[in-house]
Amino acid sequence: MESALAPKSIINVAAICGSLRKASYNRGLIRSAIELTKQSVDGMSIEYIDISPLPMLNTDLEIDGQYPPAVAAFRDKILQSDCFLFASPEYNYSVTAPLKNAIDWASRPPNVWADKAAAIVSTGGGFGGGRSQYILRQSGVYLDLHFINKPEFFLNAFESPPKFDDEGNLIDPEAKERLKSVLLALKAFTLRLQDK
Repeated sequence: MESALAPKSIINVAAICGSLRKASYNRGLIRSAIELTKQSVDGMSIEYIDISPLPMLNTDLEIDGQYPPAVAAFRDKILQSDCFLFASPEYNYSVTAPLKNAIDWASRPPNVWADKAAAIVSTGGGFGGGRSQYILRQSGVYLDLHFINKPEFFLNAFESPPKFDDEGNLIDPEAKERLKSVLLALKAFTLRLQDK
């Protein structure tokens, strides 16, 4: 007898890091999120989207309504995703230039961010990258991105006990649990938006 249960649908998450360094702690948060979806967060699949190939935004590069190949490929990944996970380091009280550049390219007509759920995580010194999150949320208002409000995730990377290893991998169990809570909230909010 065949099962009447339909296969579970998978939420496809595009993960974008504002730092281009391989050993970036913020990129480490994304690697940890990917591990968590494989181990303990069912129904989600996270793909890290590399933003380093994107040229700096210049509308002269848009020719006959076509985007440069790297931009077109990035926009397609964003369009095909159900929701987004941003790892946003804080540079000078703001988001990084590469992240802002990626946001702006994907917002060019038609805006491929619109009407999707998103979450932000950040780590660094002091406030743990938190100020960058406020700037990103402001951009999200115009882009029709719907950020989860809670739980928030800011992590001071330099407090004891150690949060990351030498390769930038998250090793703190408490931080991993907090990150898992963010993923579960993002999953629930994405499903809620899709049901509307």
